[in-house]
Amino acid sequence: MPVANGRKSASIRNRKERILIEFPESLLKRADAAAQKLDKNRSELIRTAVEQLLSEMEKKQFERELAAGYAANAKMTIELAKEFSSVDREGI
Repeated sequence: MPVANGRKSASIRNRKERILIEFPESLLKRADAAAQKLDKNRSELIRTAVEQLLSEMEKKQFERELAAGYAANAKMTIELAKEFSSVDREGI
């Protein structure tokens, strides 16, 4: 794979593959209506929906990891807060 500055080249990143997806007829009709409202074609609508779903999943995973980090460091954070509580009261 061609790599420029540690990244895949634009031609590889943007390469598209044709896939076959089966939809219930009612869902396909709703998707087509939504695509028309958004002035997109069916493929653009589906790509956008998948991108949004994946982004949301990644965000939630990051939030879980962040919460776990806070929980893992809670004792140390409380100890530091107690240690510096006198400085907080000084109004510096």
